[in-house]
Amino acid sequence: MPNTRNENLGYLLGLIAVVAFSITLPATRAAVRALDPVFVGLGRAVGAALLGAVFLLLTRARWPSRDEARRLVIVAAGVVVGFPLFTAWAMRYVDASHGGVVLGILPLATAAAGVLFSGERPSARFWLCALAGTALVVGYSLAGAGGTLQWADLALFAAIVSAGIGYAEGARLSRSLGGLQVISWALVLAAPVLIVPVVLFAPTSVALPFESWLGFIYVTLISQFLGFFPWYRGLALGGIAKVGQTQLLQPFFTVVASAFLLGESADPLTWLIAVLVAAVVAIGKTAPVANANR
Repeated sequence: MPNTRNENLGYLLGLIAVVAFSITLPATRAAVRALDPVFVGLGRAVGAALLGAVFLLLTRARWPSRDEARRLVIVAAGVVVGFPLFTAWAMRYVDASHGGVVLGILPLATAAAGVLFSGERPSARFWLCALAGTALVVGYSLAGAGGTLQWADLALFAAIVSAGIGYAEGARLSRSLGGLQVISWALVLAAPVLIVPVVLFAPTSVALPFESWLGFIYVTLISQFLGFFPWYRGLALGGIAKVGQTQLLQPFFTVVASAFLLGESADPLTWLIAVLVAAVVAIGKTAPVANANR
């Protein structure tokens, strides 16, 4: 029998993380206005790795086992390298609100990765809810782009695949290591490889617009580090597939953040889709998800 209390707490933590992550694209778009996308995408990981190293030292975290280290490499490839780099490049060419809506299919990718990596077996009703929510946000994206996808959308799709795999594997690891330990170890393992490209693409001067540096600081502190604590913990408590569906709300949080921070506008259709997606998430919460590993 599923633990309802843990599941509800998982949803709450997942929602907190989604709100934090929803500002990632607006912050990234602000950053890449003056900073190179490679520096933004990989530099945030190097900066967050310093925080991760301090956290691991202060908490005297145990060293990961060989199997855990192997899985941490997968996490790092997905959420430390892939997702940040692809989204940073995409934000050079499309609005943050557009990118946020395209990322609406991330919950489906996370659920699929949960099936592949964590033994979760969502019910048919769950998949119908996930597909309905995905269809809503993808249809919204295509309508806004005149029925065609841009090259930046392909980068966003690559980011979705990267994040889905990283989220699922990270959630699985957080059950034994803990949420902050997972992202901290992933960052520390990846940092030595990322230092060279970060230095090569670093700005030649710090005299750049303040909002670009502020965006970079946000994605370093929150998007790349602190946001993963409630996210991985929530996925571990409530289930990867089910809690992952809270990300169906992220595109609309992103639209709101983009309006306030970047002056991007949202039309009535956006809010209509937001209501429909919220309904899909509520229905999906009641759908059973079995786990072969429990």
